Amino acid sequence: MTPETLLRHLDDATLWPAGSGLGVAEAYERALSVRQLRMSRGEQPRGYKIGFTNRTIWDRYGVYAPIWGTVWNTTLSFCDGAGELSLAGTCQPRIEPECVFGMKATPPARASLDDLLGCVEWMAPGFEIVQSHMPEWKFTAADTVADSGLHARLLVGKKVPVEQLPRDAASFDAQLAAARITLSRGEERMDAGVGANVLDGPLHALSHFLSALRDCPGATDLQPGDVVTTGTWTDAWPVQRGERWRAAFDAPLAPLEVQFT
Repeated sequence: MTPETLLRHLDDATLWPAGSGLGVAEAYERALSVRQLRMSRGEQPRGYKIGFTNRTIWDRYGVYAPIWGTVWNTTLSFCDGAGELSLAGTCQPRIEPECVFGMKATPPARASLDDLLGCVEWMAPGFEIVQSHMPEWKFTAADTVADSGLHARLLVGKKVPVEQLPRDAASFDAQLAAARITLSRGEERMDAGVGANVLDGPLHALSHFLSALRDCPGATDLQPGDVVTTGTWTDAWPVQRGERWRAAFDAPLAPLEVQFT
């Protein structure tokens, strides 16, 4: 599919008639072309999403390596702990509770985990709303890349300055890796997870993503002010308008609630 066709399906929230028919490298080329089309019409990149970092769901979706896509000013919102998100214009939306990083600097070449942590300004809980334009969420890895990394929305909760947390990367990532989450819809417990699910910890997920980003021809490097959401701690769950969801994270992340409209 052409970039124009991919963008039209995004805008119209319509299913693809078939898969993308692309390899992964070609799919990133298409996704970057869609990125340029969106920028040309006035949308502004605000960072990146990392997908399929949670190894526990690889078999379920048949995707066995992380992917990434762009987060936009039109898809990103913030709250202090409870917010609203519109599902209008999304296609088969699902919710993913995640750890989000806010960058204060571009990481150096061959950045270590300590280098990466030094470039992070804050962390926060997040709900990424993902979507698929393939029927019943049946796709290849390349399809997910061409489909803008499955990104639809990102709600970021209460920010925690990283200076309030361990300053060495090993201790920082160990604390996040051990943190647990319970995901609920209304009063019903839906799922549970742990930070270690995302490539052994969110900082490791950020490191993997940075290498993949810099290996992708034509991709824009991480910039100061970018947000990066590092992958779901649970499975991705279908959502509908009128529902209220809550993620009860262990410290240092705060709880996060969302109401869908």
